[in-house]
Amino acid sequence: MNNKTTRRTFLIGSIAAATAVGTKTLTQQSKTPPSIISIPQSMPERVLGKTNLSLPIFGLGGAGRTPLSKHGQEKEAIAIVERALALGVRYYDTAANYGPSEEYLGKILPPYRREIFLNSKTKVRDRDGAWRELERSLKRLNTDYLDSWQLHSVSSDEDLEQIFKKNGAIKAFEEAKEQKIVKYIGITGHHEPDIIVKGLERYPFDTTLVSINAADIHHPRPFSSIVLPVAQGKKVGVIAMKVPAYGRLFKPGILEGMEQAMGYTLSLSGVHSCIIAAENPEQLESNIRVAQAFQPFNETQMKSIEQLTANAGEDGRFFRRWT
Repeated sequence: MNNKTTRRTFLIGSIAAATAVGTKTLTQQSKTPPSIISIPQSMPERVLGKTNLSLPIFGLGGAGRTPLSKHGQEKEAIAIVERALALGVRYYDTAANYGPSEEYLGKILPPYRREIFLNSKTKVRDRDGAWRELERSLKRLNTDYLDSWQLHSVSSDEDLEQIFKKNGAIKAFEEAKEQKIVKYIGITGHHEPDIIVKGLERYPFDTTLVSINAADIHHPRPFSSIVLPVAQGKKVGVIAMKVPAYGRLFKPGILEGMEQAMGYTLSLSGVHSCIIAAENPEQLESNIRVAQAFQPFNETQMKSIEQLTANAGEDGRFFRRWT
């Protein structure tokens, strides 16, 4: 029995056992009966690049200012995810290093697995290490496959060299996709758009997750004008993160609210969806209402918002230093 077969068999057996335990926990804790697995279609949808999948324009982020990434807040995290499911959120984003995020999602998402798009990430750059993180992510999430697996926070030429060397992480990604453990593979970046472009030109990624918001255009190296044209040309699915810059774009004299922040980002040509974390169910509901009412901004509206964010200064750029 070769290494690939052994790994695949291991995954199926271990995840099946974990799922049985996870479902029992869900039955005890969730207010939503496991038998109810229909998720309403409540938001506009777009096709995620060459994946040909139609997904809502808004997804739930699993990091940042959210109970999903904080230990000791399982009850609060589950309340947010339950509300997200009830309101039609089908895109769920997490990562191996987002604290307990994967574990929390693994307690609530299994009964809905076929109706959602589940994405996780790894910052490990070698093949064997990436495989180990994938196995752990699958166990935590109580699933035997990911819809998308992404290389996390690729920020330098050194990152790319490590990923693409003989025993680099890209080998694990290719093997996992070949074995149907992951459907799509992607690359993400917080800091350097030129590095993401190099990655997209070097490998036929399915998706990319990058920092794009209404202040990005004023940065010396904007993701919007550097990455989006390349991604469009290669039909790569683009998901935007850091849309409100952790709320700093809502300070007095900048943007009025999420309507402007989300509206601007989703109106950029080439952006297919965005992920935003939520501090509580009420904030999540507010963000979803914005997504439900979204209409693309015209050029005049876009320029007006860019004029407002020109006043953001370091508040508009600080998120590029954060991961």
